[in-house]
Amino acid sequence: MGDLLKDKNILIMGVRNKWSIAWGIAKAAKEQGANLIFTYLGEREKESLLKLTEEMGDVASFPCDVSNDEELDALFAEIKNRYGVLHGVVHAIAFAKSEDLQDTFVNTSREGFRIAMDISVYSLLAVSKRARELMTEGGSIITLTYRGSVKVYPGYNVMGVAKAALEASVRYIAQELGGQNIRVNAISAGPIKTMSAKGVKNFSDILSIVEEKSFLKRNITLEDLGGSAVYLLSELSSGVTGEVLYVDAGYNNMGL
Repeated sequence: MGDLLKDKNILIMGVRNKWSIAWGIAKAAKEQGANLIFTYLGEREKESLLKLTEEMGDVASFPCDVSNDEELDALFAEIKNRYGVLHGVVHAIAFAKSEDLQDTFVNTSREGFRIAMDISVYSLLAVSKRARELMTEGGSIITLTYRGSVKVYPGYNVMGVAKAALEASVRYIAQELGGQNIRVNAISAGPIKTMSAKGVKNFSDILSIVEEKSFLKRNITLEDLGGSAVYLLSELSSGVTGEVLYVDAGYNNMGL
């Protein structure tokens, strides 16, 4: 156990199962003394979350559909009532319709494009707007992105465009909230086996290429991502904001 996040109230949004990046971050934050607050979407995710957290002791969890402003308002009102202050947010939420990831990008439906942008991008704005009111002692907001935002990965399609918009949003939000000592950053994770990754065509090929080409000659782990998130959530990164931190074993620096 460490104390980098001792007595810090950290909201974790986006845990779906034990393979979720958000879960890797949650475990790392807990090991550094954080008070964790979770959200879930629907009874199935609630059941999975309760099983994952049963050995963590006293952690809170609340329902939240980020596409519903009333649920977001209720979530942050409850956090304010229970905790008073919020120190960190992990926004690990993204969604695109499976048919828009299986077809070509130019065939993306109008509705599919709207949904991907709403859930994957606008939700960060919606969460940040409410979180800033509770970050009276300053704070850190982090989200998750992927290299498909700047390079073409066939099959990543509309999600790549959404991640590009997400990264731009990080910079704009960071600039606006910086005066309140609130930092906003993104982690660009290398490919890792998650539930969402299964929806990307040829994902196993991407894993093989990264293992072969990356500087460290391996794929990343949840522990890698958890450690980087703790850095961004803690005072160790007190001068870092508006950035995209690549955690991909160095692969993003390869020219081939």
